[in-house]
This record gives sequence, structure tokens and C-alpha cells, in this order.
Amino acid sequence: MQDSLSRRAMLAGSSAAAGTLLLPGNALANGHGASDPVAPFRTPYKLGRLILGGSKVAGSFDEKAVDCPFVFRHEGRFYLTYVGFDGTGYQTGIAVSDDLVNWQRQGVILARDPSDPVTRFNVASASILRETEMHAPGELIRVNGEYVCAWHAYPSPGYEEGPAVIGLAFSRDLRTWRRGPPILRAQDGAAWERGGLYKPYLVKHGNQFLLYYNAKTAEKDWHEQTGVAVSTDLKTWRRHPGNPILRNGAPPAPDSRFASDPVVMTHQGRWAMFYFGLSGTDYKARDLLALGRDPFTFHKVDEVMIDVGKPGSVDDGYAHKPSVIFWKGDLYHFYTAVSGPYPNDVRGISVCRSRPWS
Repeated sequence: MQDSLSRRAMLAGSSAAAGTLLLPGNALANGHGASDPVAPFRTPYKLGRLILGGSKVAGSFDEKAVDCPFVFRHEGRFYLTYVGFDGTGYQTGIAVSDDLVNWQRQGVILARDPSDPVTRFNVASASILRETEMHAPGELIRVNGEYVCAWHAYPSPGYEEGPAVIGLAFSRDLRTWRRGPPILRAQDGAAWERGGLYKPYLVKHGNQFLLYYNAKTAEKDWHEQTGVAVSTDLKTWRRHPGNPILRNGAPPAPDSRFASDPVVMTHQGRWAMFYFGLSGTDYKARDLLALGRDPFTFHKVDEVMIDVGKPGSVDDGYAHKPSVIFWKGDLYHFYTAVSGPYPNDVRGISVCRSRPWS
């Protein structure tokens, strides 16, 4: 069934009556030893401001808010794809930077199509196939001479309204994309994903392509978990029989409601899944981490990688939707920061890193 509330409105209404969550760990704590397996993934130092927010330009695709960062390196510069919200729905834009802090908007790269029943209101590129090793430069990978992005689209106007589908698009220049048909639909999946699909993250592993994605159950007060589908040709996809591979924790875990928005990397023989959790106790969203020895089995780390900020900060509501890149010895962790009460909340993109800011 289709939910009657958007994800954003449902969570805002729930958080008003929520209590305080006591977390088992804190990524901002110091004093971890060199043998600590989580150490390479920590980015405790927040910039403390948005690096990209709603443009506030009337009629622009990102007038109201920006969301869902995806960062990579290309031709000697850094690029960030993001989705912009204009009051009707999502479209995808791109920004460029030389230092990962100061960004210049470059406009829309994936626009909605009013003539297409799938993307007439929304189309959000969530990832482009890139190097998977966390300490690699973050360059994109071509398949048959083309870049490949994974997108999702919601069927109704508004902020993430209705059961979304997932598809792929292809480009030779990162500006003009040839969008293919949906490859995953909610109605073809199991009960855990029957309510709709969310952010896809595409990985190449050997001769296989792995498409990680989160999805929701069909009830009004839904849960979100993460699964994966596998392909050898980017056309025929098979859902992993062990889905969901990342499940909700038991209350009061910080992912007891949502275990969402996977970003999957490798590092020194291990697999790492950055994701965000939503607590069913305080209804705050935080970035979390799970580690594994293969791309299908992950064990959650018992600490928060990015926590929400103090009242009045840019991320006092949510600090979620990760994207990471390594540069000059530092790991940078981009995320969607949300502050203030709904419906007047401010949604934009911020960053933290593994070394203090000067």
C-alpha cells in the first residue's frame, strides 16, 4: 500500500513526542588504540556549517533544499552530485570543488521528464560507479566507455512520496544521461521492501555488479532496512537471498526504525558499509557503520560515526546520508544536515573529516 505521509513529515511528527536516546558509543570520543578496527573510518571533526544549501533562487531545481551527497574525483577536481528540491520533487544537480569545502553549482544533470510516468515528478541520482577502495582517489569507472549512475524516482509530487523504483542511466560526459527503464520495483520484492525503494549505491566487484539499496515496509509507520541485488551485465538483476543484509536493531538502538542509505567501500581486505540509522526512541538520524569480510555479510559497529549536533547547529535534527572520499591523508565524510522544526527545517549538505579543521 502507498503511505499517506512523506518520509520527512512522518519523522517530524514522531520526533515531537520522542524521548532521549542513550547511545552505546560515540565517534567523537578520543583515546582509541592503534589496533582499533574502527579508527580508519572515524571523521569526528565537523566543519560546522553547510557547504551546500537550498539556492533560494525562485524557480531553480534546488530552491528549497539539497540532499543526498555523492562525492568523487574526476579530471583533477572534486565533484558532488546532489538532489535538489523545488517544492514539487527531486532532480539531480552537480557541483565542483578544488578543496572539498568550497563548491560551485554546475546545474542539473538528471532532470524529471513530465512525459514519463516514472520520472515525471522526481529523479534522483544516488551514486555513480566509482573506485570502491576507500583510500583510492575516488575516480569513476567506465563500463563499455560509459559512466553508470543508479537513480531512484518517486511516483508522486512532494518529498519522497509513494513507492519509488530504481534504475540506471549512462553517460560519456557526466552531463547528458541516457536513462534506462526501472530495474528494481517494490512490488517484485519481499515484504521488507514492499512499501518502496530508496537510495541505490552501485559497486563493481570482480565480474559482478552489486546494487545496494534500502527499502521500506508497507505499513504507515514503516521500517527501513538494506539489501543488495547482483548482476553481471547491468541488465538482469537478482536479489540476494539473504536480504535484508542490514536489519533494524532492537530498541533503543540508533537504527531501530531505519537502517538506510548504504555506501559500501573496501579497506585493507575488509568491507565497510556507511549508512544512517533512525532511532525509534528519539527519532534522530545519525550516520553509522558496519564492517564485514565479504560484500554480503556486515556486522554493526557499536558507536555512532556522526551524531546530531547541539541545539541551533546545522545538524541538530539529522546528521545522515553519508558519502566519503580520501584526500591528502584525511577521510572526508559528507552528509545531509537538517536543523530546525518541520516544516520550516533547513536541509543542506555538510562535511566532517578525520583531522581537525585549521
